Amino acid sequence: MNLSFSTAEDAVKVVKSNDRVFVHGSAATPSTLLLALAQRHQELKNVEIVSITTLGDMPLTEPPYQDSFYINSLFVSANVRNAVNSSQGGYVPIFLSEIGILFRRNILPIDVAIVNVSPPDTHGYCTLGTSVDVAKPAVDTAKVVIAQINPHMPRTHGDGMIHISQFDHVVESNDPLPEVDYSSKIGANELKIGNHIAALIEDGSTLQMGIGAIPDAVLDALHHHKDLGVHTEMFSNGIMGLMDSGALTNKYKVKHPGKVVTSFAVGNRDLYDRIHDNPILSFHETAYVNDTAVIRKNPKVISINSCLEMDLTGQVCADSIGTYHYSGVGGQMDFMRGAALSVGGKPIMALSATTKKGASKIVPFLRQGAGVVTTRAHMHYVVTEYGVAYLYGKNLRQRAVALMNIAAPEHREEIEKSIIERFGSINHPVS
Repeated sequence: MNLSFSTAEDAVKVVKSNDRVFVHGSAATPSTLLLALAQRHQELKNVEIVSITTLGDMPLTEPPYQDSFYINSLFVSANVRNAVNSSQGGYVPIFLSEIGILFRRNILPIDVAIVNVSPPDTHGYCTLGTSVDVAKPAVDTAKVVIAQINPHMPRTHGDGMIHISQFDHVVESNDPLPEVDYSSKIGANELKIGNHIAALIEDGSTLQMGIGAIPDAVLDALHHHKDLGVHTEMFSNGIMGLMDSGALTNKYKVKHPGKVVTSFAVGNRDLYDRIHDNPILSFHETAYVNDTAVIRKNPKVISINSCLEMDLTGQVCADSIGTYHYSGVGGQMDFMRGAALSVGGKPIMALSATTKKGASKIVPFLRQGAGVVTTRAHMHYVVTEYGVAYLYGKNLRQRAVALMNIAAPEHREEIEKSIIERFGSINHPVS
């Protein structure tokens, strides 16, 4: 197929002052085009950048480029965190499942979408590769689409196929995908949490897990399970060991039996190689993957999520440290609720009992300005390295005592004092 390529510099000339520009995220962050866009900073003013997590360098947030770009983040990643918490940016709290609605209903209409795609096949179809998620509605609705065609981007199956004729500008790049690997961060606490959670998971369950040392530790502990399935917002390296163990068959799933369903993936090069043209993996728009009506149809859905802190009633803060926006709402609530509605499902909140500095993550009150991502009414299982607390159906005092019992031992006396101050006693009058 004969392709007419633009240079990155020529392609980004379509961006005008006051435009809203969508940037493809996670492992699909289009580095070549972002650098070219940054170089136009002297010609541009008030260009709004919308995205979920981006990885690698983000020149649009750095001097001297930052004054021309406003980062309006839908999920805050490390490379935009400072901008979002300054006058150079903002954060939109929204469920990951609903971001496509912002684009499709013109609440946040997209002027230009910049995406990183796999090379076209013989029929002219590229794919959105590792991140179909919210990129699909952005491409579908943007006035102009710029595609960075990248041989490093794996070709993925599912709903992320885009014919090259849909791209207004095509740029050739050779950017290796950003890599993430948490295997070295799995320590004794993560292994304990992983084993606690693995004990809650029955054969034939459908898994949702995030990224990080705890999800990978859980997956490592499941290799002797049978007939597990995966329907998840995203996956990372830990899934490879589960696939190789034979425990992952997707046999009992109602939605897409036999297939791993996800909206994006991020990990190391080995993972990207495993993803390439693999028909077992099916990538879909997040509006579908994270729809509770879809999630709940699968059996025994296990939702494994994490948080920054939790109060004694079960309220979860997962997106901010006080008023400082750290990450985002994401899909936590989508899957916590979907798992609760699934027959035999288990919504699980997993967290280390303390921060790196030794402060308790289980606290009497969320710190001032903290946002509640998952409400106490949605909380079922809470797991730390010290055990499992089951909160569902328990009143506030019972919850507080259960959480105290899985807090770090050095903090339990202080937590007990808070319980007595609030409830009068740690003992419940009804057995």
